[in-house]
Amino acid sequence: MLTHLDPNQADQAFPPVALALSDPDGLLAVGGCLSTQRIINAYSQGIFPWYSDEDPILWWSPDPRLVIFPEQLHISKSLHKTLRRQVFQISIDTAFTEVIKACADPRSKETGTWLCPEMQTAYIRLYQEGYAHSIEAWQDNKLVGGLYGLAVGQVFFGESMFHTQTDASKVAFVSLIKQLSLWGYQIIDCQVHTPHLVSLGAEEITRQRFSALLQQYHQRQPSATAWQQ
Repeated sequence: MLTHLDPNQADQAFPPVALALSDPDGLLAVGGCLSTQRIINAYSQGIFPWYSDEDPILWWSPDPRLVIFPEQLHISKSLHKTLRRQVFQISIDTAFTEVIKACADPRSKETGTWLCPEMQTAYIRLYQEGYAHSIEAWQDNKLVGGLYGLAVGQVFFGESMFHTQTDASKVAFVSLIKQLSLWGYQIIDCQVHTPHLVSLGAEEITRQRFSALLQQYHQRQPSATAWQQ
């Protein structure tokens, strides 16, 4: 039976992730709010919000979990060529709002978005408070790709990415992984399986192992220079 969270109690505890449903996979709780306190508490336990406009807030912890360890980043020959050519200019935290709005645009053949206005507002607030970050890819001074996510301890939680030019989001993602490795991050959460991320070295691990890694790394601080531009 799903836990119903009180929207007026931001510090309310989530149920153990082991109680998440198997169908739909990972659904753990309903309701609550999108306050910074609740969202950071959720991510620290491997839980994230994901829902559409017509739904209540839904909280998930799927099993298995897609992650990438920085040392296992895979760059294909064609992507190596793109990186060597320096087709895109990469920046960090210079266009967060633009990135999240681009990620919210419906994909081809889709009419809606899971990134409803309430979610966008919550993550923009997290950016303003120093928890959320964006990586941008530019071409001819135009934003053509990027991604955003949350940084908690030595864990980066990837949320969404977009591109309008071939390989723009891949170059942004590779640039992020390389920088996170230098800063001492240990794991990047990619949430659920996608062929795009698997091609870059992501792998599925059990929810139990993911929870153990979070316990180990989410309170450890990365390099003091992280995210300072």
